[in-house]
Amino acid sequence: MKIAIVYWSGSGNTEAMANAMLEGAKNAGAEVRLFEVRDYNYETMGIYDGFLFGCPAMGCEVLEEAEFEPFFANAETKLKGIPVGLFGSYGWGSGEWMQAWLERCKNAGAKVFGDGVIINNEPDADGIAECTNFAIDFVKNNS
Repeated sequence: MKIAIVYWSGSGNTEAMANAMLEGAKNAGAEVRLFEVRDYNYETMGIYDGFLFGCPAMGCEVLEEAEFEPFFANAETKLKGIPVGLFGSYGWGSGEWMQAWLERCKNAGAKVFGDGVIINNEPDADGIAECTNFAIDFVKNNS
C-alpha cells in the first residue's frame, strides 16, 4: 500500500502526530511519504492508495484556513473510494472539528477509517502510541 501523510502544524503537536503515523505505517509495511501541506500537490493524489491527513483545530474548531483548508477543498474532490484517516491536536473544545471533518470526508465518498485521532495539546507517550497504532491499523485494514 502506498500512503501519503499530509499535515499542517503550527506548534509542532500535529507534526509529532504525523511522524508517529509515519512510523506506524512503515512498521505495517506500507510505502509511505510524509508531506507538509505546502509541499504537497493535490494533483498527484492518484499515485497513492490512501491518505492520512493531519490538521489541528483552529479558531472555532475549524481546519487551518490559510494553507490546509484551501488544499483540502481541492483534495476532497478526489477522495471517492479512497481510504482516509484523520488526525490532529486541539487546545480547547471537544473535537467538533474532527467530527465535521470526518463527515466531510464521508460526504466526498472517502472510505473513512475509524473516528480519527485527536490529542489535547502536545502528544505524550500514550498519544504517540495511539497515532502509531492508528496508522498500523489503517494499513492492515486497507491493504
